[in-house]
This record gives sequence, C-alpha cells and structure tokens, in this order.
Amino acid sequence: MTSCTENKRIIVKIGSSSLTSQHGEVSRRKLEKLVDEIVQLKDEGHEVLVVSSGAVAAGYRKLGCLERPTSLPEKQAAASIGQGLLMEAYSELLLSHGYVASQILITRSDFLNENRYNNVRNTLNVLLERGIIPIVNENDTVTVDRLRFGDNDTLSAKVAGLVDANMLIILSDIEGLYNADPRTNSDASLVEKVHKITPAIEAAAGDSGSSVGTGGMRSKIDAVKIAMASGISTFLGKAGTKNILVDAVNESAKGTYFVPKTDNTNLDQKKQWIAFNSGPEGEVYITEDAKSKMINQKTGLLREGIVEINGEFKKGSVVRIMDHEGNSVGLGVINCSYEQLKVKLEETKQLHSKNEKVVDHDDLVCHCEFSIPAGL
Repeated sequence: MTSCTENKRIIVKIGSSSLTSQHGEVSRRKLEKLVDEIVQLKDEGHEVLVVSSGAVAAGYRKLGCLERPTSLPEKQAAASIGQGLLMEAYSELLLSHGYVASQILITRSDFLNENRYNNVRNTLNVLLERGIIPIVNENDTVTVDRLRFGDNDTLSAKVAGLVDANMLIILSDIEGLYNADPRTNSDASLVEKVHKITPAIEAAAGDSGSSVGTGGMRSKIDAVKIAMASGISTFLGKAGTKNILVDAVNESAKGTYFVPKTDNTNLDQKKQWIAFNSGPEGEVYITEDAKSKMINQKTGLLREGIVEINGEFKKGSVVRIMDHEGNSVGLGVINCSYEQLKVKLEETKQLHSKNEKVVDHDDLVCHCEFSIPAGL
C-alpha cells in the first residue's frame, strides 16, 4: 500500500449501522477499528473531521425501548443518552493514541443564517488547524422535523463544503454504487468511478436496507451532488473493510469514486451557502429574456426582468427565482425588501425610474451551475 504524500482535509461520514451492534449498543470493536484508521490518517499528516451517526441507535435501549423509537420525543430522549455514550467512546479511544476529540452538534438553523454558518466554519477551522478531531452530529435532541438536515449524508456533504475539504468519505453497509440493486439482481455490478450524476444513476440508487440508519442510497447520491458542486471528491465504500479510509484517500479502495469537475465552475463558499443552506424566503418571477441573460450572459437580475413577486422577504434575503412557467431558475440574494421592490416595479411600469440591478451576479446561483437535491 502506497501512502499519499499530499496532506488533505478529509471528512469521514460513518452511519449508525456501521457503529452499533445488532442490539443497538455502540460496538466497541467497530469503533476501535474506525478510530485506528482515523489515527492512521492523522499520523500521515491529514486533517480529519468525523460526521458520526449513532446517537439514537446507541441510546434507545437504555431508554427502555426494545426497538428503535418512531416518535420524535422518544428519538430525542434516546439521542440525549446515546450522544454522550458515543462521545465518551470516541474521546477515550482517540486520546489513547494521543489525539483530542471535540463535539460539534449542529442544526439546520445554524446553516440558514449566514453569520451563524460562518461562525461554525471558523470554529471548525480552528479545531482542524490545531490537530483536533471534531466529531459532528445533528443535534437530534432539540431539532424539529422542519429544521432537520434529514440525514447525516447530507450533513457531511454540507460540512465538507463549509470547511473546504479535499475529500468526503461516506462509509455505509454497502460497497458502493451499483448499476442495479445487488440484493435482487445477481448481475448488478459496482460502478467504480462517476464524473456526473445522471438520471440513470439516480434511478439505480436504492435504499441501504439498514434498520438502524436513516439514509439510503438516494440520500448518499444527494450528498454527492452537493459535494461535487463544491468541487469535493467523494468516495462511497463499506465500513469495516480493512484499511478502507487510508486506501480511499490513496484511491485504491473498493468502492465508488465521484470525481468533480476541475474547470473552475465549482461553487465558492458564498454560492454554496446560497445554493444549499440559505432557505429562500420568497419568489421572484422573471421574463424569458431575463432568464436567458442570467444564464447565458452571466448577468445579475435587473428590475425590468421581474414580472411578479411573492413572499414577505427583507433586503438581503435569499429568494427563489422562477420563470414564467413556474420552474425554478436559481437562487439569489435580493437587494431590496418585498415592499421596496413592489414600489420599484410600479415605477418601472410607469417608466418613471431608471432600471437597476436587483440581484448581483456574485450573489446569484443558477440551477445550471449545480444540481440541487429535492427538499433542500
């Protein structure tokens, strides 16, 4: 096995089923193997951040439940028990190798606000630069459904973009992406390298079949879309495979490698936040001519191109930009409030005012620049 000499910033996402025993407890054996591999990466000089599931799975039996709970209050109660057990185990094992772990619990609301988003980024950067290993999870104890990331696959991709990671490694209970469901089709073969998420790939994405996790293959493909749009290489492989992390970094592991474009069209930090985290507060409907100029001439959005507005948005809010048929064209930061824009549109109709830019090009992300997963 050859070692990669270039030091990288690596995000490792580990699923619930890859950390817990069949009884729902944290598996010491599985966790020790994972930590040993994280330590290998650290010893080689890489920065490592772990997005770890497993809090609910680790805690629900100690809550007195015989099966994984389905109600939100029971899930949150189980997470409050399991998260502590999980962090205790990570901290103890990493410290035995001379490395310090930190706990970061995130909710989607932390990413919706740009200031809070940047605060999380700054904290994680300090930890990584000082050799600490952040253990990140969604704050399941307090998060309500409408403010959930949905699964840690999505969270890991967003965190990877947040800290400008070089690589995202998603470990699961399956060896990678297959061209068909390997559980039902004996002719299914592993797809080793993907340069673009096509409709055929999305159609081939099935559920993982795990009883303790929340994300199936579909959520992993959605996570890959985010990572690739951010210019981050992604690897999907099976947890528990010997040397899976080190081999993944050295591009010699069995699994699927997702390779982003290298033509400088990847989204920068600002546009990543707009595209994947901002939470649009209204809609702006535009003409076909305005749509063409935005996409083909890389202009911003001028006032004369707007025909209708919807939503009580403020200046500086992110709005969804729609064409006349109701299709989403993109997202952008609006330069005026709903009330201000309403007045400006009336002035434009009466030709009493000079045209002006409502969304700057630097604050605009068109859907042709990225493929946004459903529900984001």
